[in-house]
Amino acid sequence: MIEWLWPGMFLAAPLPFLLRWMWRGRERNQAALTVPTLDLFGDIPAETGIQEPSHRLQLGLLWITWLLLITAGARPQWTGEPVTLPTSGRDLMIAVDISGSMATEDMAINGEYMDRLFVVKAVVSQFVEARKGDRIGLVLFGTNAYLQAPLTFDLTSVNRLLIEAPVGIAGGKTAIGDAIGLAVKRLRLRPQDDKILILLTDGANNVGEVEPEKAAELAASDRIKIYTIGVGAEELLTTGLLGFGRRITNPSADLDEDTLTKVAQTTGGKYFRARDTQGLQEIYKLIDELEPIDQDPETYRPIQALYFWPLGIGLLCFAILLLTNLRERHGL
Repeated sequence: MIEWLWPGMFLAAPLPFLLRWMWRGRERNQAALTVPTLDLFGDIPAETGIQEPSHRLQLGLLWITWLLLITAGARPQWTGEPVTLPTSGRDLMIAVDISGSMATEDMAINGEYMDRLFVVKAVVSQFVEARKGDRIGLVLFGTNAYLQAPLTFDLTSVNRLLIEAPVGIAGGKTAIGDAIGLAVKRLRLRPQDDKILILLTDGANNVGEVEPEKAAELAASDRIKIYTIGVGAEELLTTGLLGFGRRITNPSADLDEDTLTKVAQTTGGKYFRARDTQGLQEIYKLIDELEPIDQDPETYRPIQALYFWPLGIGLLCFAILLLTNLRERHGL
């Protein structure tokens, strides 16, 4: 149906009538011209009171233009039928480590080694795209933890914000406890009993205000289940100095699996170990099988602005009026 944002604009419609009435009253109150005889005015033709067709057309165009501008000023809009958003799904926060160590190139895609964050972005973005009907939020953390996206149904924006995040933008260290605390702060505001946090990191908590174990206890008290994922290969073949010799190193030596396991167990979740791209994909498939939870129903009514139609027609009428007046002046 059509609704008006500013219906009071229609009160201005009779304004030209009022101005014309006031002007005529002013003319009637002026002093009359007195002459000794009317013989000098005998040759002046009397007014018939009939307007020429061109004048009628101009007057009509003026009124139509005025009424259309008033209509456009009232801001008409078309309001559609209510649309109900999905009412089932999960409140799910994703916390992703973007510290400097995530630039380690030890995970392969199609036989080519890529840095950890690149692989994580590829896998998590697919996971987010499949979450139709879920509210998803995003926390990025390094030395500091940031809420990159609040809980939202706009999965496209969440994905874009994740993909655009560069390595090290949040600092080179790893504040796992702060990331959990920030996610808990956002999830605890939701009324559902079942709320989920998925935390992915390749290191150990070495900075921050909150210890991971303490943050896990806070999450458990708010019935927030945490799934932790340790990412990174356990073996990497490297070349020695000056290109001589090769040796096998463990690029995930700093990964604190004990703490991640304890955090998950404290909240009733589970710890997963992703040593390669395929393993990370399988982990997200397992998490994807969690039972959905009910959400508060949300509805919205699609709105389409219509003011530009009367505005455009009014400007067209005014242009025709100007052309008509121009033709009369030049005798065309």
